[in-house]
Amino acid sequence: MKIQVFGPGCPKCVKLAENVKTAIRELGIDADVEKVSDMLKIMEQGVMLTPGLVIDGKTESSGKALSVEQVKELLGKT
Repeated sequence: MKIQVFGPGCPKCVKLAENVKTAIRELGIDADVEKVSDMLKIMEQGVMLTPGLVIDGKTESSGKALSVEQVKELLGKT
């Protein structure tokens, strides 16, 4: 599983990245997590509001620092 967190490094982006890592650890999922801060790549992905969460190429969330539980719900769907 490939998970990408899109954002320039704002506090919400940092929080989402932390919550993603916690959710992965708690679920015992094998996943690669990438933090993408390049604005061109963010726009190419179609993330208009940061932070953005992309799971296996599909944008699952943008503009919100999802909680650990919310991230776990999204990961459970994939």
